Amino acid sequence: MYGKGSRQYRQITGVLSFAAVVVFANLHALQPLLPELSRLFVLTPLQASWSYAIGTLTLGLSLLFYSAVSDAIGRRALLGFSLIGMTCSTLLLTQVESFSALLWGRALQGFFLGGLPAIAVAYMGEELEKPALFTAVGLYISASSLGGISGRVLAGFSAELGHWQWVFWLWSLLSLGLLWAFWRYLPVSQHFIRKKFSARQALRDNWYHLQQKVLLLTFLLGGLNFFIYLNQYTYIAFVLAEPPYSLSSGWIGLLFLTYLTGTLGSAISGKVARRMSIPQGMALGVIIMMAGSLFTLLPGIVWIVVGFFISAFGFFLTHSLATGWVNQHATHAKASASALYLVFYYLGASTGGLYLHLFWQWQGWLGVVLGSLLGYAVALWLCAMLRDFALPQEHASSAVNSSPPLPPAAD
Repeated sequence: MYGKGSRQYRQITGVLSFAAVVVFANLHALQPLLPELSRLFVLTPLQASWSYAIGTLTLGLSLLFYSAVSDAIGRRALLGFSLIGMTCSTLLLTQVESFSALLWGRALQGFFLGGLPAIAVAYMGEELEKPALFTAVGLYISASSLGGISGRVLAGFSAELGHWQWVFWLWSLLSLGLLWAFWRYLPVSQHFIRKKFSARQALRDNWYHLQQKVLLLTFLLGGLNFFIYLNQYTYIAFVLAEPPYSLSSGWIGLLFLTYLTGTLGSAISGKVARRMSIPQGMALGVIIMMAGSLFTLLPGIVWIVVGFFISAFGFFLTHSLATGWVNQHATHAKASASALYLVFYYLGASTGGLYLHLFWQWQGWLGVVLGSLLGYAVALWLCAMLRDFALPQEHASSAVNSSPPLPPAAD
Protein backbone atom coordinates (compact mmCIF):
# COMPACT_ATOMS: atom_id res chain seq x y z
CA MET A 1 0.00 0.00 0.00
CA TYR A 2 1.17 3.53 -0.74
CA GLY A 3 2.39 5.83 2.02
CA LYS A 4 1.90 9.56 2.39
CA GLY A 5 5.23 10.58 0.87
CA SER A 6 5.05 8.33 -2.17
CA ARG A 7 4.61 9.41 -5.78
CA GLN A 8 1.52 7.18 -6.05
CA TYR A 9 -0.10 8.93 -3.08
CA ARG A 10 0.34 12.30 -4.78
CA GLN A 11 -1.07 10.91 -8.02
CA ILE A 12 -4.11 9.37 -6.32
CA THR A 13 -4.98 12.46 -4.28
CA GLY A 14 -4.32 14.79 -7.21
CA VAL A 15 -6.43 12.89 -9.76
CA LEU A 16 -9.33 12.12 -7.43
CA SER A 17 -9.43 15.67 -6.03
CA PHE A 18 -9.43 17.05 -9.59
CA ALA A 19 -12.23 14.59 -10.40
CA ALA A 20 -14.23 15.76 -7.38
CA VAL A 21 -14.03 19.40 -8.53
CA VAL A 22 -15.20 18.52 -12.05
CA VAL A 23 -17.95 16.09 -11.01
CA PHE A 24 -19.59 18.30 -8.39
CA ALA A 25 -19.22 21.42 -10.52
CA ASN A 26 -21.10 19.64 -13.31
CA LEU A 27 -23.78 18.48 -10.89
CA HIS A 28 -24.54 21.89 -9.40
CA ALA A 29 -23.84 24.26 -12.30
CA LEU A 30 -27.49 24.72 -13.23
CA GLN A 31 -28.79 25.86 -9.84
CA PRO A 32 -28.04 29.61 -10.15
CA LEU A 33 -29.28 29.53 -13.75
CA LEU A 34 -32.83 28.50 -12.93
CA PRO A 35 -34.30 32.05 -13.22
CA GLU A 36 -32.56 32.39 -16.61
CA LEU A 37 -33.91 29.00 -17.79
CA SER A 38 -37.38 29.96 -16.54
CA ARG A 39 -37.24 33.11 -18.67
CA LEU A 40 -35.79 31.48 -21.79
CA PHE A 41 -38.10 28.45 -21.88
CA VAL A 42 -41.15 30.22 -20.34
CA LEU A 43 -41.36 27.94 -17.32
CA THR A 44 -42.63 28.18 -13.76
CA PRO A 45 -39.98 28.02 -11.01
CA LEU A 46 -41.00 24.41 -10.28
CA GLN A 47 -40.69 23.38 -13.92
CA ALA A 48 -37.29 25.07 -14.27
CA SER A 49 -36.04 23.44 -11.06
CA TRP A 50 -36.45 19.97 -12.59
CA SER A 51 -33.48 20.66 -14.87
CA TYR A 52 -31.37 20.70 -11.70
CA ALA A 53 -33.27 18.15 -9.62
CA ILE A 54 -33.26 15.41 -12.27
CA GLY A 55 -29.46 15.31 -12.10
CA THR A 56 -29.35 14.86 -8.32
CA LEU A 57 -32.13 12.25 -8.58
CA THR A 58 -30.34 10.01 -11.09
CA LEU A 59 -27.04 10.47 -9.25
CA GLY A 60 -28.62 9.30 -6.01
CA LEU A 61 -30.17 6.24 -7.62
CA SER A 62 -26.96 5.40 -9.48
CA LEU A 63 -25.09 5.01 -6.18
CA LEU A 64 -26.89 1.71 -5.63
CA PHE A 65 -25.61 0.46 -8.99
CA TYR A 66 -22.01 1.61 -8.64
CA SER A 67 -21.53 0.53 -5.03
CA ALA A 68 -22.92 -2.93 -5.83
CA VAL A 69 -21.01 -3.73 -9.02
CA SER A 70 -17.63 -2.10 -8.24
CA ASP A 71 -16.75 -5.09 -6.04
CA ALA A 72 -17.12 -7.35 -9.07
CA ILE A 73 -15.85 -5.17 -11.94
CA GLY A 74 -13.09 -3.25 -10.19
CA ARG A 75 -12.84 0.30 -8.87
CA ARG A 76 -10.62 1.85 -11.53
CA ALA A 77 -12.37 0.34 -14.56
CA LEU A 78 -15.84 1.37 -13.37
CA LEU A 79 -14.61 4.84 -12.42
CA GLY A 80 -13.16 5.24 -15.90
CA PHE A 81 -16.48 4.19 -17.43
CA SER A 82 -18.34 6.80 -15.38
CA LEU A 83 -15.88 9.60 -16.25
CA ILE A 84 -16.14 8.84 -19.98
CA GLY A 85 -19.93 8.93 -19.67
CA MET A 86 -19.75 12.21 -17.74
CA THR A 87 -17.61 13.80 -20.46
CA CYS A 88 -19.90 12.68 -23.28
CA SER A 89 -23.08 13.76 -21.49
CA THR A 90 -21.59 17.16 -20.60
CA LEU A 91 -20.68 17.70 -24.25
CA LEU A 92 -24.24 16.73 -25.13
CA LEU A 93 -25.58 19.47 -22.85
CA THR A 94 -23.76 22.10 -24.92
CA GLN A 95 -26.00 21.19 -27.87
CA VAL A 96 -29.50 20.92 -26.37
CA GLU A 97 -32.07 23.30 -27.79
CA SER A 98 -35.25 22.36 -25.93
CA PHE A 99 -36.11 21.99 -22.28
CA SER A 100 -37.10 18.33 -22.74
CA ALA A 101 -33.68 17.62 -24.29
CA LEU A 102 -32.06 19.39 -21.34
CA LEU A 103 -33.93 17.11 -18.91
CA TRP A 104 -32.86 13.94 -20.74
CA GLY A 105 -29.28 15.16 -20.92
CA ARG A 106 -29.19 16.03 -17.22
CA ALA A 107 -30.70 12.66 -16.27
CA LEU A 108 -27.98 10.87 -18.23
CA GLN A 109 -25.27 13.11 -16.81
CA GLY A 110 -26.48 12.51 -13.24
CA PHE A 111 -26.18 8.73 -13.69
CA PHE A 112 -22.55 9.00 -14.79
CA LEU A 113 -21.68 11.58 -12.11
CA GLY A 114 -22.55 9.00 -9.42
CA GLY A 115 -19.49 6.88 -10.18
CA LEU A 116 -16.97 9.05 -8.35
CA PRO A 117 -18.79 9.48 -4.99
CA ALA A 118 -19.62 5.76 -4.96
CA ILE A 119 -16.12 4.48 -5.78
CA ALA A 120 -13.41 7.02 -4.88
CA VAL A 121 -13.08 6.35 -1.15
CA ALA A 122 -13.28 2.56 -1.59
CA TYR A 123 -10.40 2.80 -4.09
CA MET A 124 -8.35 4.99 -1.72
CA GLY A 125 -9.06 2.63 1.17
CA GLU A 126 -7.58 -0.30 -0.76
CA GLU A 127 -4.49 1.48 -2.11
CA LEU A 128 -3.39 3.83 0.69
CA GLU A 129 -2.01 3.25 4.16
CA LYS A 130 -4.32 4.40 6.94
CA PRO A 131 -2.51 7.69 7.84
CA ALA A 132 -2.38 8.60 4.16
CA LEU A 133 -6.02 7.58 3.68
CA PHE A 134 -7.38 10.06 6.23
CA THR A 135 -5.47 12.93 4.64
CA ALA A 136 -6.51 11.89 1.13
CA VAL A 137 -10.20 11.65 2.07
CA GLY A 138 -10.04 15.10 3.66
CA LEU A 139 -8.56 16.56 0.47
CA TYR A 140 -11.19 14.77 -1.62
CA ILE A 141 -14.06 16.18 0.48
CA SER A 142 -12.59 19.69 0.32
CA ALA A 143 -12.32 19.37 -3.47
CA SER A 144 -15.94 18.22 -3.64
CA SER A 145 -17.04 21.34 -1.80
CA LEU A 146 -14.86 23.53 -4.02
CA GLY A 147 -16.41 21.92 -7.09
CA GLY A 148 -19.95 22.57 -5.89
CA ILE A 149 -19.18 26.23 -5.20
CA SER A 150 -17.10 26.90 -8.34
CA GLY A 151 -19.61 25.20 -10.62
CA ARG A 152 -22.39 27.48 -9.41
CA VAL A 153 -20.33 30.67 -9.43
CA LEU A 154 -18.82 30.09 -12.88
CA ALA A 155 -22.18 29.10 -14.33
CA GLY A 156 -23.71 32.35 -13.15
CA PHE A 157 -21.02 34.47 -14.75
CA SER A 158 -21.04 32.36 -17.94
CA ALA A 159 -24.70 33.20 -18.44
CA GLU A 160 -23.95 36.85 -17.76
CA LEU A 161 -21.12 36.97 -20.30
CA GLY A 162 -22.89 35.08 -23.06
CA HIS A 163 -25.12 32.03 -22.85
CA TRP A 164 -26.08 29.62 -20.08
CA GLN A 165 -24.58 26.68 -22.04
CA TRP A 166 -21.13 28.24 -22.09
CA VAL A 167 -20.30 26.77 -18.69
CA PHE A 168 -20.75 23.25 -20.06
CA TRP A 169 -18.13 23.95 -22.72
CA LEU A 170 -15.73 24.85 -19.91
CA TRP A 171 -16.54 21.72 -17.92
CA SER A 172 -16.36 19.58 -21.08
CA LEU A 173 -12.79 20.75 -21.64
CA LEU A 174 -11.92 20.11 -17.99
CA SER A 175 -13.57 16.69 -18.23
CA LEU A 176 -11.36 15.81 -21.20
CA GLY A 177 -8.34 16.94 -19.21
CA LEU A 178 -9.51 14.81 -16.30
CA LEU A 179 -9.80 11.75 -18.55
CA TRP A 180 -6.21 12.24 -19.68
CA ALA A 181 -5.01 12.62 -16.07
CA PHE A 182 -7.03 9.58 -15.02
CA TRP A 183 -5.52 7.22 -17.61
CA ARG A 184 -2.04 8.73 -17.30
CA TYR A 185 -1.62 9.08 -13.55
CA LEU A 186 -4.16 7.11 -11.49
CA PRO A 187 -2.35 3.90 -10.46
CA VAL A 188 -3.78 0.54 -11.44
CA SER A 189 -5.40 -1.20 -8.46
CA GLN A 190 -2.88 -3.35 -6.60
CA HIS A 191 -4.95 -4.57 -3.67
CA PHE A 192 -8.43 -4.95 -5.18
CA ILE A 193 -9.95 -8.38 -4.52
CA ARG A 194 -12.65 -9.24 -6.98
CA LYS A 195 -15.88 -10.56 -5.48
CA LYS A 196 -18.67 -12.36 -7.24
CA PHE A 197 -21.54 -9.97 -7.86
CA SER A 198 -24.78 -10.97 -6.17
CA ALA A 199 -27.79 -8.78 -6.76
CA ARG A 200 -29.65 -10.83 -4.17
CA GLN A 201 -27.01 -10.12 -1.51
CA ALA A 202 -26.98 -6.40 -2.36
CA LEU A 203 -30.76 -6.24 -2.04
CA ARG A 204 -30.62 -8.26 1.17
CA ASP A 205 -28.07 -5.85 2.69
CA ASN A 206 -30.13 -2.80 1.75
CA TRP A 207 -33.35 -4.34 3.03
CA TYR A 208 -31.62 -5.23 6.30
CA HIS A 209 -30.48 -1.63 6.79
CA LEU A 210 -33.98 -0.30 6.08
CA GLN A 211 -35.38 -2.61 8.76
CA GLN A 212 -33.08 -1.14 11.42
CA LYS A 213 -35.05 1.68 13.02
CA VAL A 214 -31.99 3.69 14.02
CA LEU A 215 -30.64 3.62 10.46
CA LEU A 216 -33.97 4.34 8.79
CA LEU A 217 -34.57 7.36 11.03
CA THR A 218 -31.10 8.67 10.22
CA PHE A 219 -31.61 8.12 6.49
CA LEU A 220 -34.85 10.10 6.74
CA LEU A 221 -33.15 12.86 8.74
CA GLY A 222 -30.36 13.29 6.18
CA GLY A 223 -32.80 13.29 3.29
CA LEU A 224 -35.20 15.70 4.98
CA ASN A 225 -32.50 18.23 5.85
CA PHE A 226 -31.23 18.33 2.25
CA PHE A 227 -34.87 18.30 1.08
CA ILE A 228 -35.26 21.73 2.70
CA TYR A 229 -31.77 23.24 2.73
CA LEU A 230 -30.75 22.76 -0.91
CA ASN A 231 -34.11 23.82 -2.32
CA GLN A 232 -34.12 27.05 -0.33
CA TYR A 233 -31.30 28.12 -2.66
CA THR A 234 -33.50 27.33 -5.65
CA TYR A 235 -36.30 29.67 -4.54
CA ILE A 236 -34.11 32.43 -3.16
CA ALA A 237 -32.56 32.64 -6.65
CA PHE A 238 -35.97 33.65 -8.01
CA VAL A 239 -36.37 36.21 -5.20
CA LEU A 240 -33.01 37.78 -6.00
CA ALA A 241 -33.68 37.83 -9.75
CA GLU A 242 -36.80 39.99 -9.29
CA PRO A 243 -37.21 43.57 -7.98
CA PRO A 244 -36.15 45.09 -5.68
CA TYR A 245 -32.88 43.13 -6.04
CA SER A 246 -32.88 42.33 -9.81
CA LEU A 247 -29.55 40.51 -9.57
CA SER A 248 -27.92 38.91 -12.60
CA SER A 249 -27.03 35.21 -12.75
CA GLY A 250 -23.43 36.01 -11.85
CA TRP A 251 -24.34 37.75 -8.62
CA ILE A 252 -26.86 35.05 -7.72
CA GLY A 253 -24.11 32.46 -8.17
CA LEU A 254 -22.01 34.26 -5.56
CA LEU A 255 -24.65 33.43 -2.94
CA PHE A 256 -23.30 29.88 -2.95
CA LEU A 257 -20.12 31.12 -1.30
CA THR A 258 -22.22 30.83 1.86
CA TYR A 259 -21.41 27.11 1.66
CA LEU A 260 -17.99 28.00 3.05
CA THR A 261 -19.30 28.10 6.63
CA GLY A 262 -20.34 24.47 6.08
CA THR A 263 -16.64 23.58 6.11
CA LEU A 264 -16.43 24.95 9.65
CA GLY A 265 -19.58 23.07 10.64
CA SER A 266 -18.10 19.80 9.40
CA ALA A 267 -14.76 20.51 11.05
CA ILE A 268 -16.18 21.05 14.54
CA SER A 269 -18.66 18.16 14.40
CA GLY A 270 -16.19 15.91 16.26
CA LYS A 271 -15.87 18.44 19.09
CA VAL A 272 -19.65 18.75 19.29
CA ALA A 273 -19.96 14.95 19.54
CA ARG A 274 -17.59 14.96 22.52
CA ARG A 275 -19.64 17.56 24.40
CA MET A 276 -23.11 16.11 23.82
CA SER A 277 -24.77 13.04 22.37
CA ILE A 278 -24.81 12.78 18.60
CA PRO A 279 -28.63 13.11 18.38
CA GLN A 280 -28.38 16.29 20.47
CA GLY A 281 -25.65 17.58 18.17
CA MET A 282 -27.79 16.86 15.11
CA ALA A 283 -30.72 18.65 16.75
CA LEU A 284 -28.46 21.64 17.43
CA GLY A 285 -27.63 21.77 13.73
CA VAL A 286 -31.33 21.72 12.83
CA ILE A 287 -32.07 24.56 15.27
CA ILE A 288 -29.24 26.60 13.70
CA MET A 289 -30.82 26.02 10.26
CA MET A 290 -34.16 27.23 11.60
CA ALA A 291 -32.49 30.38 12.91
CA GLY A 292 -30.77 30.96 9.58
CA SER A 293 -34.08 30.62 7.74
CA LEU A 294 -35.67 33.24 10.00
CA PHE A 295 -32.78 35.68 9.38
CA THR A 296 -33.62 35.72 5.67
CA LEU A 297 -36.97 37.36 6.48
CA LEU A 298 -35.29 40.51 7.77
CA PRO A 299 -35.31 43.38 5.24
CA GLY A 300 -32.26 43.73 3.03
CA ILE A 301 -30.02 41.43 1.02
CA VAL A 302 -27.37 41.44 3.75
CA TRP A 303 -29.68 39.50 6.06
CA ILE A 304 -30.42 36.98 3.32
CA VAL A 305 -26.70 36.32 2.94
CA VAL A 306 -26.21 36.13 6.73
CA GLY A 307 -29.12 33.72 7.01
CA PHE A 308 -27.64 31.37 4.41
CA PHE A 309 -24.22 31.50 6.05
CA ILE A 310 -25.88 30.40 9.31
CA SER A 311 -27.94 27.68 7.64
CA ALA A 312 -24.89 26.24 5.86
CA PHE A 313 -23.07 25.88 9.19
CA GLY A 314 -26.02 24.08 10.78
CA PHE A 315 -26.64 21.83 7.78
CA PHE A 316 -23.12 20.50 7.51
CA LEU A 317 -22.86 20.05 11.26
CA THR A 318 -25.94 17.80 11.23
CA HIS A 319 -24.93 16.07 8.01
CA SER A 320 -21.43 15.19 9.24
CA LEU A 321 -22.78 13.82 12.52
CA ALA A 322 -25.48 11.81 10.73
CA THR A 323 -22.92 10.25 8.37
CA GLY A 324 -20.80 9.05 11.28
CA TRP A 325 -23.91 7.85 13.15
CA VAL A 326 -24.82 5.60 10.21
CA ASN A 327 -21.35 4.08 10.11
CA GLN A 328 -21.38 3.46 13.88
CA HIS A 329 -24.77 1.75 13.86
CA ALA A 330 -24.39 -0.38 10.71
CA THR A 331 -23.49 -3.80 12.10
CA HIS A 332 -22.32 -5.10 8.72
CA ALA A 333 -22.12 -4.01 5.05
CA LYS A 334 -21.14 -0.53 6.23
CA ALA A 335 -20.40 0.71 2.71
CA SER A 336 -23.90 -0.17 1.51
CA ALA A 337 -25.40 1.54 4.60
CA SER A 338 -23.45 4.72 3.80
CA ALA A 339 -24.48 4.51 0.15
CA LEU A 340 -28.12 4.11 1.19
CA TYR A 341 -27.83 7.23 3.35
CA LEU A 342 -26.61 9.16 0.30
CA VAL A 343 -29.50 7.77 -1.77
CA PHE A 344 -31.96 9.29 0.72
CA TYR A 345 -29.81 12.45 0.79
CA TYR A 346 -30.00 13.00 -2.97
CA LEU A 347 -33.63 11.89 -3.22
CA GLY A 348 -34.39 14.62 -0.68
CA ALA A 349 -32.48 17.15 -2.77
CA SER A 350 -34.44 16.13 -5.87
CA THR A 351 -37.94 16.25 -4.39
CA GLY A 352 -37.81 19.14 -1.92
CA GLY A 353 -38.67 21.64 -4.64
CA LEU A 354 -42.09 20.00 -5.07
CA TYR A 355 -42.87 20.52 -1.38
CA LEU A 356 -41.56 24.09 -1.12
CA HIS A 357 -43.31 25.10 -4.33
CA LEU A 358 -46.66 24.76 -2.57
CA PHE A 359 -45.55 27.34 -0.02
CA TRP A 360 -43.95 29.50 -2.71
CA GLN A 361 -47.27 29.71 -4.55
CA TRP A 362 -49.04 30.53 -1.30
CA GLN A 363 -46.86 33.30 0.17
CA GLY A 364 -43.67 33.58 -1.87
CA TRP A 365 -40.44 33.57 0.14
CA LEU A 366 -42.31 33.96 3.44
CA GLY A 367 -44.19 30.78 2.57
CA VAL A 368 -40.92 28.99 1.73
CA VAL A 369 -39.52 29.90 5.15
CA LEU A 370 -42.69 28.71 6.91
CA GLY A 371 -42.59 25.44 4.94
CA SER A 372 -38.91 25.10 5.85
CA LEU A 373 -39.62 25.56 9.56
CA LEU A 374 -42.29 22.88 9.36
CA GLY A 375 -39.85 20.48 7.70
CA TYR A 376 -37.14 21.25 10.24
CA ALA A 377 -39.65 20.63 13.05
CA VAL A 378 -40.09 17.09 11.68
CA ALA A 379 -36.28 16.79 11.60
CA LEU A 380 -36.15 17.74 15.30
CA TRP A 381 -38.71 15.04 16.02
CA LEU A 382 -36.48 12.51 14.22
CA CYS A 383 -33.53 13.65 16.38
CA ALA A 384 -35.65 13.13 19.49
CA MET A 385 -36.51 9.62 18.30
CA LEU A 386 -32.81 8.85 17.87
CA ARG A 387 -32.04 9.74 21.50
CA ASP A 388 -33.24 6.28 22.52
CA PHE A 389 -30.38 4.59 20.66
CA ALA A 390 -26.99 4.25 22.30
CA LEU A 391 -23.81 3.60 20.32
CA PRO A 392 -23.36 -0.16 19.83
CA GLN A 393 -20.35 -2.16 20.94
CA GLU A 394 -17.75 -2.79 18.26
CA HIS A 395 -17.87 -6.39 16.99
CA ALA A 396 -15.15 -6.97 14.45
CA SER A 397 -16.61 -10.35 13.46
CA SER A 398 -19.80 -8.67 12.25
CA ALA A 399 -18.05 -6.41 9.77
CA VAL A 400 -18.77 -8.24 6.55
CA ASN A 401 -17.79 -5.42 4.21
CA SER A 402 -14.32 -4.08 4.96
CA SER A 403 -14.51 -1.17 2.51
CA PRO A 404 -14.36 2.24 4.17
CA PRO A 405 -17.65 4.12 4.39
CA LEU A 406 -18.49 6.80 1.90
CA PRO A 407 -17.62 10.28 3.17
CA PRO A 408 -20.28 12.88 3.69
CA ALA A 409 -21.23 14.59 0.46
CA ALA A 410 -19.75 18.04 0.61
CA ASP A 411 -21.77 19.74 -2.08
